[in-house]
Amino acid sequence: MKHRAYLALGANIGDKEDTMRRAVQMLQAGGCRLVCASSLYLTKPVGYTDQPDFFNAVISVQTDLTPRQLLQLSQATEQSLGRLRTIHWGPRVIDIDILIYEGVKIDEPDLILPHPLMLQRAFVMAPLAEIAPELHISERLTANEAVKLIPADGVVQIRDSGWAQTDRNS
Repeated sequence: MKHRAYLALGANIGDKEDTMRRAVQMLQAGGCRLVCASSLYLTKPVGYTDQPDFFNAVISVQTDLTPRQLLQLSQATEQSLGRLRTIHWGPRVIDIDILIYEGVKIDEPDLILPHPLMLQRAFVMAPLAEIAPELHISERLTANEAVKLIPADGVVQIRDSGWAQTDRNS
């Protein structure tokens, strides 16, 4: 598998940790090899705030999928786990965003890489900096440098990276 990608996962409905673990399993079954996972973070909702807090994490995967195929796999995984798109930034069973597909820049209506909002989101940058502090997320900034520029209010590490182990009994 020759391509490294970083994916953000979030959930705030149902058994959030289990759903995120199942999402990792489905991504692996679809052609991604889990390289590492961040800790799990409890975060306040952004945008539409009248909803439960989120669990958020970032995973690093290796894959032979193209960015477009990875997007399709991510969306199929969301749909299989019950994701409904009703309220923009509203409650969700699972959300999977491609943050970075190393070496690739894309600007299309349904796929922009690197993710255009990640530098504004502590709930993305904190877990990304945890697993890839030296990753260049822009021409000038590493993940570790970028996370220091974002207020981290409402982002609390709650569980180590073991949450993503897909071979454990729940």
